[in-house]
Amino acid sequence: MKKLKMYCLTTRDEDLELIKSLGYLPVGLGKNIKSNGFLKDNYKDNIFKKNDFYGEYTFHYWIWKNYLDKLGEEWIGFCQYRKFWAKIDRNIDNISFKEFNKLLVKDISDDDNMYESVIGNPLYINQFKFAKFIKKDLISIIKEPSLFFNKDKRTIKFHFDLMHGKGNLEKAISLLDHEDKKDFTDFVNSEVSFNPHNMFLCKSKKILEDYYESIFPWLKRCEKEFGFDLKGYGLKRIYGFLAERFMSFWFKKYTKYKTLPIVFKDLQDFKEN
Repeated sequence: MKKLKMYCLTTRDEDLELIKSLGYLPVGLGKNIKSNGFLKDNYKDNIFKKNDFYGEYTFHYWIWKNYLDKLGEEWIGFCQYRKFWAKIDRNIDNISFKEFNKLLVKDISDDDNMYESVIGNPLYINQFKFAKFIKKDLISIIKEPSLFFNKDKRTIKFHFDLMHGKGNLEKAISLLDHEDKKDFTDFVNSEVSFNPHNMFLCKSKKILEDYYESIFPWLKRCEKEFGFDLKGYGLKRIYGFLAERFMSFWFKKYTKYKTLPIVFKDLQDFKEN
């Protein structure tokens, strides 16, 4: 077994002890965190004030600028107060905290150590109920009726246009570095799934640094295109949504990866346990 340092991100003070009970490192994001028991992203070189737009990436930025040299050579991972890495995919509706704790990924097996990264099991957007797409933008669907019958056309780009503004993904890709622009364009125009939730595990801080050196200069350039006068969840969090698609692409292109399940469970469900 290889050691894994897992950072668990939350926006709520009341999650502190539960995160510690899991053996994870508690990270507090946003203006509602008051406890000093959390690692925070609001000091030294930071983009804390952009949390409403960047989500968990304000913490990734903080690591990039302030904390990389403090990381060891163990595996590094990230989860969230309602989304966790699981050893197996199973129903956890009525799970006890003890069972939940046993289910979660705490280290890296010798077999998995042959990989360089772990990303979540793919989310197949072409399997979503089509009524959801029609409700969002009936006109676009009518203009391309083949979308009704051909699921392979319901790509990452199609979904992003529908949910986060038509043409916005193309505008963002035009600002990418040359070495990724064509490959990422091909990726979003052909793939019908991505690895969700901006969650990943990586084998070394060198991989983490390489990823940060790719994504943050790009997102900074995107700020000049989209700004921060953004309305509605689908647009306000556009930097996080762009990062989510790019993360899937980057780890697949640049690392030897595998996937694991991500399960949904709000830590506050265990408050009385």
